[in-house]
Amino acid sequence: MPTATPPRRPLRITHLTLANWRNFRALDVPLQSRLFVVGPNASGKSNLIDAFRFLSDVVNSPHRGGVSMLRCLAARRYPDIELRVVIGSDEQVHEWSYELHIGQDNQRRPIIKREVVRRRSGAPLIDRPDQPDKDDPARLRQTSLEQVNVNKPFREIADFFSTIRYRHIVPQLVREPDRSVGRRNDPYGGDFLEQLARTPEATQQARLRQIRKALAVAVPQLENLELIRDARGTPHLRGKYRHWRPQGHWQSEEHFSDGTLRLMGLLWSVLDGAGPLLLEEPELSLHDEVVRYVPQMFAQVQRRTRRQIIVSTHSRELLGDEGIGLNEVLILQPAVEGTVGQLLSELPRAVSLTEAGLTIPDIVMSETRPPLARQLALFGR
Repeated sequence: MPTATPPRRPLRITHLTLANWRNFRALDVPLQSRLFVVGPNASGKSNLIDAFRFLSDVVNSPHRGGVSMLRCLAARRYPDIELRVVIGSDEQVHEWSYELHIGQDNQRRPIIKREVVRRRSGAPLIDRPDQPDKDDPARLRQTSLEQVNVNKPFREIADFFSTIRYRHIVPQLVREPDRSVGRRNDPYGGDFLEQLARTPEATQQARLRQIRKALAVAVPQLENLELIRDARGTPHLRGKYRHWRPQGHWQSEEHFSDGTLRLMGLLWSVLDGAGPLLLEEPELSLHDEVVRYVPQMFAQVQRRTRRQIIVSTHSRELLGDEGIGLNEVLILQPAVEGTVGQLLSELPRAVSLTEAGLTIPDIVMSETRPPLARQLALFGR
């Protein structure tokens, strides 16, 4: 009887290289299944996460504000923006590589200066500009990933990029979705309730049951949670809270606290999708004792789904989980020539300090603390 082929693990980004991207003149870093991005304010945490969002946008909605909006201000002699990612899994770290160089033409429109696709270490499947590009330069305003008549040999990359999800739920948008009218899959939550309502009912109910159990820990007075539609067909979340009345008291999302809505959004985001998940400061509005267990929640989900999760954070509590390794923490440091990024495992002093008994939060806070922070106390004198 033939042996069954083991299921292939989901792809993830295993290496990232940037040049002249926003804060970064240069960045070259291997990536694990989990990455915590830390650094002072304005060091480039959001801009780093935006590099992954850009790869998704190239496939899903390839329209950005032009090269000048993306180029590093410290760029000089070589002004083109460069991104390179290696895509693989735990079994095969280098399955694909994708490299993209972007410049601009005389009318300041973005153009492809170079695009290379490789399968493992083989010969390029695409290496642009090629002869058809020279015959028709207008082709250089589109990547090969966007062209379905071209990308068949490497469509797996395009499909993978399209699964990248960025989520940063803003409670005010969940309560007032009219602020994001016309937007679909809004990463900030403008159509969050519609996203829930569009989910097949069996999946939706299963996820809401999981979320309800998790919320019972952070919001113990919440006894029930359900998605309903009003008379106009508009979806609403409503929760049943313990109350002096015997039957409890129902409240809609309009009355949920910011922390409750953000935690709901975080839990739904982790359950929704299989591709890389990008999260910014998930600790916002949450109690420290809840934040402390967020990394373990990620680990539980990843054991089941193998989904890559990339998180920016300032939280000591979030970084305090003992399961976080030095190779899972990327620390950003602003410098005159652009932000420098290194894994803690690549910093000899960080390795020495952990061997001496210091924790990752101790090291991160000492490395990222603004040296003149105390002077804020003088404001208003």
